[in-house]
Amino acid sequence: MKSTVFLGGGRITSALVSGLRLAKFSGPIVVHDRHPEKLRILKREHNVIAEPDLHRAVEAARLLIVAVRPDSVRDLLREISTHKRRRPLIGISLAAGMPLPRLRHWLGPPVRWARAMPSPLARRGRGLTALTFSRDLPSGARREVRKLFSLVGSVIELNESQFDTFTVTFSTSHGYHALAGLIAAAEALGLDSGIATLAAAHALADGILAWRGGDDPLDDLIQEAATPGGTAAAVMNAMNRAGYQKIMRAGLRAGVKRARKNTKR
Repeated sequence: MKSTVFLGGGRITSALVSGLRLAKFSGPIVVHDRHPEKLRILKREHNVIAEPDLHRAVEAARLLIVAVRPDSVRDLLREISTHKRRRPLIGISLAAGMPLPRLRHWLGPPVRWARAMPSPLARRGRGLTALTFSRDLPSGARREVRKLFSLVGSVIELNESQFDTFTVTFSTSHGYHALAGLIAAAEALGLDSGIATLAAAHALADGILAWRGGDDPLDDLIQEAATPGGTAAAVMNAMNRAGYQKIMRAGLRAGVKRARKNTKR
């Protein structure tokens, strides 16, 4: 039986494997990494097959998930290409900003490619994964990729031209960053740390969960929460005047620019 093979034993591999095990995925999972300690931890915590030899790991694969840093992808794929293969294989790259034509250039047929951008919340089965497929990837293989990532959360399919913007928008770092900033601002105004954390978490998490669970338009909820002339409206207006939306656009642009640097490697 061919395996789901991860090349790279870092955080996103750990999150995906954890989510797959939570979903009772029983198929064999093989992980290759050049750091033995990462393999030991994954084997102990998630019952994966630790494979220190790259070519043996690739030979075991039906789905080959490339989960290394973007600046390591080229060398890894070129090393794999030195090992002659005759069996078709589905390659899935998790590398931000690394386009499909480049993946095909470095490691082409019989490997056919997809890209996936999964959230670390896959660890708890609440992930969101964007997928895009190479034109030569058959429909059956596409279903197989969708099925795998749907085990750890929601899946959407995007045109590859939208991938970089999605990548910098969907990161849970936005929520964590906003939460930390709101807590710090409240503490600076004298609110107890525990109460500031409770209030900020309610403002961000509970409000968004209520919106996602209902069918009220977002604009209506904003108006309900921020009555004209009230304190919430004063807060929002002051933040907008200070450049709140401009800051977010600048942040996303910086992320897209960083992701697109990978296409030049």
